[in-house]
Amino acid sequence: MLPVQCRMARAALGLKIAELAKLAKMSTNTIVRFETGKELKQSTIDDLRLVLENAGIIFIPENGGGVGVRFSKPRD
Repeated sequence: MLPVQCRMARAALGLKIAELAKLAKMSTNTIVRFETGKELKQSTIDDLRLVLENAGIIFIPENGGGVGVRFSKPRD
């Protein structure tokens, strides 16, 4: 997951930074740092990605048209 995909996913879900931080059990500073391109541990990024995937986001890799996100059915 790239920082821009995190911002896209959060916007698609209608989540504020504080709301995502609460769901991910991370500080708001961690979310802000990631979304602004600062380096985080890969395990932190993986945890954040999992929270967004569980909320119904699919991450689309670079495929010639750029990275992106889309909705899926939320996982139970």
